[in-house]
Amino acid sequence: MVHPVSAPALRYPLSLRVLHWSRAVLILGLIACGWFMTGRAEDDAVAAWLYPNHKQFGLLVWLLAMVHLVVRWRERVRLPREAHELRPWERKLSMATQRLMIALTFLTPMFGYAMSSVFTQSDGVPFFVVSRLPEVLPKNDALFPLFQTLHRYSAYILLTCVALHVAGALKHRVLHAGGERDVLTRML
Repeated sequence: MVHPVSAPALRYPLSLRVLHWSRAVLILGLIACGWFMTGRAEDDAVAAWLYPNHKQFGLLVWLLAMVHLVVRWRERVRLPREAHELRPWERKLSMATQRLMIALTFLTPMFGYAMSSVFTQSDGVPFFVVSRLPEVLPKNDALFPLFQTLHRYSAYILLTCVALHVAGALKHRVLHAGGERDVLTRML
């Protein structure tokens, strides 16, 4: 299907705004959950309940990232134009941060999935109505620390990118309210 060329909208389409804010809430919740549950005792009942939920909501983030890319591609003619008033360094930092966030919303859940797959004591990965998804790698406890480290640090890097993303949006909102550089209004 060929989309007609039209003038870019001032805001992102509703579908992308809903996906953006849904993923933001899920990602921040998953990071907070990860910190909380890994700080609990191994036999803690709360942690035992949080781990499978952390896994399934992590996979949900991965699926929403896939949906986001498809919707963004389909809606490409309706996307707001780039803020031309941004300084070159702001544009480069914004682009790098956004691309890294997109990559990490794919990689972080996959590292967690791999971590769960290789760990011999893992109960597997549930996904809401599916009690247990197939494991992608053979059991190998020697690989567990590698995937655990990749999962942890990719989550930290993702959180750093989110903080930069929020700081940039707030900076432009406060300093340039209502102008082209007020990029926050595009996502509200």
